[in-house]
Amino acid sequence: MELDTNGSGPAALPSRTLGCSGVSVTALGFGAAAVAGLYEDVGEDEAAAAVEAAWEAGIRYFDTAPHYGLGLSERRLGAVLRTRPRDSFTLSTKVGRVLIPHDGVGDDRANGFAVPATHRRRWDFSADGVRRSLEDSLTRLGLDRVDLVLLHDPDDHEEQAFREAYPALEELRSQGVIRAIGAGMNQSRMLARFLTETDVDAVLCAGRYTLLDQGALDALLPAAAATGKSVIIGGVFNSGLLADPTSGATYDYAAVPEDLLQRAVRMRDITESHGVPLRAAALRFPFGHPAVASVLVGARSASQVRDAAEQFRGPMAAAMWEGLRAQGLLPGGVPVPPERVP
Repeated sequence: MELDTNGSGPAALPSRTLGCSGVSVTALGFGAAAVAGLYEDVGEDEAAAAVEAAWEAGIRYFDTAPHYGLGLSERRLGAVLRTRPRDSFTLSTKVGRVLIPHDGVGDDRANGFAVPATHRRRWDFSADGVRRSLEDSLTRLGLDRVDLVLLHDPDDHEEQAFREAYPALEELRSQGVIRAIGAGMNQSRMLARFLTETDVDAVLCAGRYTLLDQGALDALLPAAAATGKSVIIGGVFNSGLLADPTSGATYDYAAVPEDLLQRAVRMRDITESHGVPLRAAALRFPFGHPAVASVLVGARSASQVRDAAEQFRGPMAAAMWEGLRAQGLLPGGVPVPPERVP
């Protein structure tokens, strides 16, 4: 991965190129699920302020999906990004769920989003479904292109994703419609298969390479390193626990088990003894592996974005990581990042 710079002035963040695609992403990216009402309602002004704060913090990589708020994430993100020069940022969205207009009542909280149930999701990893999903996303975004398109959660559609959806993305890339392709999931096994059996540029792995879960280190990250492809890490807080380890926290979108809560509390005590908030250590941890190109942070407000950027940039002494190892909280073979932002 090539290291370069993106942006100007004190807010600039380092960036890396995704595989051999020529598409660069800032080391810290903005995940736009939260601004679409993930778990709780977020107003239009608050959402726009969060995206604006990400820009001001030097973030130039933004990730979204039709699934997030039934298209609301794409609409809100596009409304802000349309005011910026198109070549000044990198945007990814996802395919695999097509949104169908729905005249039902109620909201989408059963799927995690506090938005009206104006549409329903239909799984579709066919070639036509991929093309339709991308066309619909461009309409919601109000933009003429996206840079990276990811197959979204094909867990239960593995063979169709490989036989139909992936070739469709490959064709769109060869036509120049999109510049980079990949897959995004909350597991590492299938993502490793994409890296070794296809010509994807990058994969997005959520929740499986964190301070609490290094499952991606078994096969996914070695496969990326061996093939020269890139990994984007999402879910570094494991849906909240590593941001604020309290009894009300969630782990992988569910109530946190007591043993994991106590493990996170012990981690927090050690990182704070070195002057580092646990959330800062969680944000920086993935950069111990050279295949990691970017870490996505989800935020619903400008203050959360500014905090994430500040924590991400802070120094972290080797002694902190050694302290976690000494207490058996971090395995000895797990790589750790340098003191400063890589």
